[in-house]
Amino acid sequence: MYKRQPGTFGTLVGLPLFWLISIYSLSTQLAIISALFLIGIYFCDVTGKALGVADHGGIVWDEIVAMILVLTFTLNTWEWWLSAFLLFRLFDIWKPFPIHYFDKKLKYGFGVMFDDLLAAIYAIASLKGIEWLTMS
Repeated sequence: MYKRQPGTFGTLVGLPLFWLISIYSLSTQLAIISALFLIGIYFCDVTGKALGVADHGGIVWDEIVAMILVLTFTLNTWEWWLSAFLLFRLFDIWKPFPIHYFDKKLKYGFGVMFDDLLAAIYAIASLKGIEWLTMS
């Protein structure tokens, strides 16, 4: 259980950070998230190599950026944000195909960031499906 705590904390950090960029247009938000993703590739690579562990549990930049991305496509209510948080953590921990495959194959910077990007896409797709079902 301890192993998942840093990732959960990192995901929680993404909530107020999204709030800071939520005032901008969607295209600006996506540009900021893209920049954070690219910066994350570099810093996760350097940190992983310095620690000698490709995806050290203490590296949470990937969860932060991924959660910000999920919230970009989430309705702005606490219930939807809670759902976004839970779905992202579910997919980040469970790692359904192809997340598990890429988590094992890709290492260091890009690998650390990419599996969380995929988990974010799964969470967004799930949220949009739930939104469609509940709003129609």
